[in-house]
Amino acid sequence: MAVKNGLARKVLMVAPHAGGWAVHHEGEVMDPSVTQEEARAAANKRARTFLDAGVPCQVTVRGETGFFAVA
Repeated sequence: MAVKNGLARKVLMVAPHAGGWAVHHEGEVMDPSVTQEEARAAANKRARTFLDAGVPCQVTVRGETGFFAVA
């Protein structure tokens, strides 16, 4: 599926921060958490807010590519 030109989306990244995890968005660090799961839940909650407002959004986790290989 092709992405439409001009369709901007917000990208929330869950990444390591200060010995834990946090949500990074447009240069801001938000929702610092002890575990990746907590930070991911916070990012999904923020993404839902964007989506409810009609703004496309994507949540990514640093270090995860979405591709799995057989070892």
